[in-house]
Amino acid sequence: MAQFRIDKYLADAGIGTRSQIKKYIKTGLVRINDTCVTRPETKIDTSVDIIYFNNRPVQIEELEYYILNKPAGYVSATKDNIFPTVMELISSNRKDLSPVGRLDKDTEGLLLITNDGALSHRLLSPKHHVDKIYYAKVAGIMTKEDVIAFEKGLEIGDEDLQTTLPADLKIDSIDESSNLSYVYITLREGKYHQVKRMVHAVGKEVLYLKRISFGGLELPKDLEPGQSRALTKPELEILLSN
Repeated sequence: MAQFRIDKYLADAGIGTRSQIKKYIKTGLVRINDTCVTRPETKIDTSVDIIYFNNRPVQIEELEYYILNKPAGYVSATKDNIFPTVMELISSNRKDLSPVGRLDKDTEGLLLITNDGALSHRLLSPKHHVDKIYYAKVAGIMTKEDVIAFEKGLEIGDEDLQTTLPADLKIDSIDESSNLSYVYITLREGKYHQVKRMVHAVGKEVLYLKRISFGGLELPKDLEPGQSRALTKPELEILLSN
């Protein structure tokens, strides 16, 4: 039996803010089964009650999962006073959704959005070492020595002086005339600015960064930057297997 306050349930369903919903209740727009609601703190049992707003039933899935191809310029947060947030790109009115981890404002690619706190915690937990794969354009020529250094782990300036976990560096191509490298980097942890700091630790600089895989889930090729959609059942099963 799942019980909620009626105002919270309607807010999570995207009907409005809690203050707006109080006004809707006062004007008689909210009903539980055949009974008009008079108090915003009224409890509902979602297993048996049908909630109506303006004579239309309101039903929300308990858990929702979205995949977003994050464009540059958006911050991975639910609110920000300066920059647009990734939540503005999600086709849901739910108020309890949030990003799973973060991508830097100038980083593109795969970002998960959900209200499944347990899954989010498991995917981000240092204990689980979930793979995250990035594609990067780097100023400087990456070498075999860099590959070995990534495999061993690098000191990237953390106060505890601990090295990173071993990471995989795969050199995709080199443009010697422009002094550029194109690489794939697989991390198994999520330190702050980690890809950029690891590349900096071997004397190069990341110019462009895109996450293409997270927890075995790959960024769909048909999902354009700025587009999002609900996860399919097979995609969700990949994440739940972590």
